[in-house]
Amino acid sequence: MPRSVGSPGRRDTLALLARTLREHGPASRARLAVLTGLPKATVSTLVVELARRGLVRVAGRVELLPRTAFGIGVEVRLTRVVATAVDLDGGTRLSRQAVCEPAALRVEEVADRIGWVIAELSADVRAAGGWVCGITVVAPGLIDTEHGVVRLAPRLRWREVALLDTVAARTGLPLELLALGNDANLAALAEHRADPVPDLLCLVGDHGVGAGVVADGVLVRGASGYAGEVGHMALEPLGPYCACGRRGCWEACVGFDALLHAVAAPGDPLLDPALDAAESLAVVRARASAGDWRALDGLHRIGAALGTGVAILATLLNPTAVVLGGYFAALAEWLVEPVRAEVAAGPVAAAAVPSVRASALGASAAGAGGALLALERAFDDPARSGPDHHDHEEAPA
Repeated sequence: MPRSVGSPGRRDTLALLARTLREHGPASRARLAVLTGLPKATVSTLVVELARRGLVRVAGRVELLPRTAFGIGVEVRLTRVVATAVDLDGGTRLSRQAVCEPAALRVEEVADRIGWVIAELSADVRAAGGWVCGITVVAPGLIDTEHGVVRLAPRLRWREVALLDTVAARTGLPLELLALGNDANLAALAEHRADPVPDLLCLVGDHGVGAGVVADGVLVRGASGYAGEVGHMALEPLGPYCACGRRGCWEACVGFDALLHAVAAPGDPLLDPALDAAESLAVVRARASAGDWRALDGLHRIGAALGTGVAILATLLNPTAVVLGGYFAALAEWLVEPVRAEVAAGPVAAAAVPSVRASALGASAAGAGGALLALERAFDDPARSGPDHHDHEEAPA
């Protein structure tokens, strides 16, 4: 008896063909048969099925159809919730955001903001002719991806927050559509997809510092999924106090608050907590570009402290490349060289010094990574990724 489209064998071969198209780009049916090892007749049947699902088009060669299936990544930051949508080939990106302070709100209120940006962005996706096949909520801290729980996020003042259950309850979205991920891990996923070096260390600078590690092309999650929480490495035992309550954590030395205190004198308006982070960052850039000595000195000190931690991680992980994301990317013009100098002076220099560069994705990397993770649903089971399987309406909160 022939297998149905929903059977495991057909699902696996559809997934194989979709992933092959993502990895190798447009190809003829004959070429796809060679790349997948499937018979040509099987490839032809699978192509018809993927086309019927609206995932590919055939114009001589078979290629993924852009602006059809979209994944959405919703990043919870300290001052806003930002949603990013990415389509199958990564060529179309849409975004929405809601300004708020999650640490000052009840979790239910944060879930309402998440629901609102999802609803708005889903409407944008439908207007573009596509559908949403998955949604990843992205947060900093210790993330239990299996149970959808934020175990600990000090700067959000969250502990044991069942975020996915709350989002589902407040929005009416089915839990099966939702996933939860760590911001630095998902930033690393997006960076690796943009530049697939085999071993990558991605550092995200915000009010905290997180790391995403790719080893031999695979994202490293650790035994409990908490790999990459490097912000709480104790680099200065008598250093500044951290939000976690300890002294000298790396993020207390190089996080965004540390940056502002490094480049501004006491009483400087730049230290006003009411000032938006983007505005503060623009002021720092302007001062450094104008040659302000305090700004340049502060940036050099931040760069050296950042480099000290990077040198330790480079020794441990031996990455091919180190990517600086978040605010580190915005100020890369002044931070990259001090980081390179510290790494080159470390013990790993005798073997191989990794390249150090700014993220090409900037502040959107974690959200884009969340969207890419959500899109995996389309590649895991293409038969269930067409618009007929995602016809629910994402209701605003």
